[in-house]
Amino acid sequence: MCGIAGFIGRGSDADLRRMTETLAHRGPDDAGFWADPARGIHLGHRRLSILDLAGGHQPMLSSDGELVIVFNGEIYNFSELRRELVALGHRFHTDHSDTEVLLEGYRAWGAGLPARCNGMWAFVIYDRVRQRLFGSRDRFGKKPFFYASTGDAFVFGSELSAVRAHPAVGAALDRGALRKYFAYGYIPAPHTVLEGVRKLPGGCSFTLDASNPSGGPAIETYWDLVLEPFRGSEIPADPEGAWGEEIRSRLEAAVRRRLVADVPVGVFLSGGIDSSAVAALASRHLPRGSLKTFCIGFEEPSFDESPYARRVADYIGAEHRTETLSMGKAVSLIPEILSRLDEPMGDSSIIPTYLLSRFTRRHVTVALGGDGGDELFAGYDPFVALRKAEAYQRWVPRPVHRAVALAASRLPVSHGKMSLDFRLKRTLRGLGYPPRLWLPVWMAPLGQQELSDLFREPVDPEEVYSEAITAWEGCAQTDSVDRTLQFFTKLYLQDDVLVKVDRATMMHGLEARAPFLDVDLVDFVRRIPWQWKYRGGQTKYLLKSALAPVLPQDILHRRKRGFGVPIGAWFKEGTLGLDAAPALPFADNAFVQRKLAEHRAGGSDERAFLWNARVLQEWTKASPSPPGA
Repeated sequence: MCGIAGFIGRGSDADLRRMTETLAHRGPDDAGFWADPARGIHLGHRRLSILDLAGGHQPMLSSDGELVIVFNGEIYNFSELRRELVALGHRFHTDHSDTEVLLEGYRAWGAGLPARCNGMWAFVIYDRVRQRLFGSRDRFGKKPFFYASTGDAFVFGSELSAVRAHPAVGAALDRGALRKYFAYGYIPAPHTVLEGVRKLPGGCSFTLDASNPSGGPAIETYWDLVLEPFRGSEIPADPEGAWGEEIRSRLEAAVRRRLVADVPVGVFLSGGIDSSAVAALASRHLPRGSLKTFCIGFEEPSFDESPYARRVADYIGAEHRTETLSMGKAVSLIPEILSRLDEPMGDSSIIPTYLLSRFTRRHVTVALGGDGGDELFAGYDPFVALRKAEAYQRWVPRPVHRAVALAASRLPVSHGKMSLDFRLKRTLRGLGYPPRLWLPVWMAPLGQQELSDLFREPVDPEEVYSEAITAWEGCAQTDSVDRTLQFFTKLYLQDDVLVKVDRATMMHGLEARAPFLDVDLVDFVRRIPWQWKYRGGQTKYLLKSALAPVLPQDILHRRKRGFGVPIGAWFKEGTLGLDAAPALPFADNAFVQRKLAEHRAGGSDERAFLWNARVLQEWTKASPSPPGA
């Protein structure tokens, strides 16, 4: 895991070094620079050494000097690709560097290279002969890639901070992106919080004419998640058994690939189904007792899942470590965590993820986790709500709905994790909209009218939720479960879950790997009909069945709890607050303070909005240059 940065056009060596230095936490082991000043090309790299410790220095040049690469990530099938390239006549000079495989793979296959890779990546290759820049991001966007075309420069980096360190990139905030931030709780690709800076979406590559960088990158999609369920004779006589065995086999292969490293490897273990499956399958490929697993526990029982993690670790014979903290300790670290966020994102589970990453990095350099399981196998609460919501909307007239929603709004507020009143109010709020908007509105920090009040201007839900609408309506299948699977996998996973994990782990120089996002596994799972993922009111039905030979039944069927902290109670008690100044950019600060007062008085539950506001305030204060509003 590393950090990359660079530019074509206006800029100097000092600019490149300043950009690259902002990524030191991503790559604490080494730094490298390469430039062709005559053509205005500058490439920088920070390295976290994982594979080929002696031979993987970057930027890396091909043996003939025609190609130069900076690369962040891991290519898990690099050995297979290397053998294929050797058979084609390519020669390698490193022992087992996946970076060199990318160089030679680009020479052989050009823009077709990313489709052949199984892994996580963001890389840029400069072709010195053709004067062309080629870049790519992995299918799910696990590794970040930011860029800006300024007219006199094309600037890129692994984090927003690296791009904004270039003198050609401005610091003005993007008003539309901030509306989306308070509509989703995160900023969806390709948007960023800064005007003129973009994210390359997952599954995309770009080509740029290095002799004319002002023309900007030509972006193309090389992969997209398409749900194509098995039908007719493609369905086996015993789908549960046959598909379960295939899932188990492909997931185990994905785990095995991600155990390959020249540094210590461990597993995040929460005691939930996904991380437990990864740990159990990893234990099959190591001597009993040698697998290292890690968990964060809390002194407060209602938020502590460490006993479940211990149960799994004992069952598989892992060397398990738990760090137990008080919520007071967790809340004291919030300013530090938020000040280091590269871009505002409002998922409060960044706190325990940060703590787990810090603890894990004391013992290993790579950690496998369970990210992707909920999205691919229908593991979230909204899957349960869909059918009830469809029936409600079909049978309850609009005037009656308004009366029901008003009555529900008067229920006493509870700040427990996903309390009944919280879920009921959120569900009813969403049912005031068409089905294509249910999911984002259910999860939104603010509703449409509140967004308008905050920004003191009308907000069009069709515009602010355009990415969610595209994910819903762009689904090849028409059932709401499939469309929900697509929403979570294409939008929420990329722009919330994976961002949170990347930032929290890389703050500590820890590489996180996600076996559930292995392309071979995903390519099979996308073909399984939804009726086997969400079945009989049970989420993750087929995954639980597939893992029955691997995990204890009490772990497979325990209630999902999530990785949370009591932010609602913290705001109510005054443990967390909001500054009266600085005001949120573009926003009505009186609205912000009114929401805080209502929450503290117990009149409404504003935890999601207040947390997002606090994150944005901390990010604004920590910004290296004053954001322009």
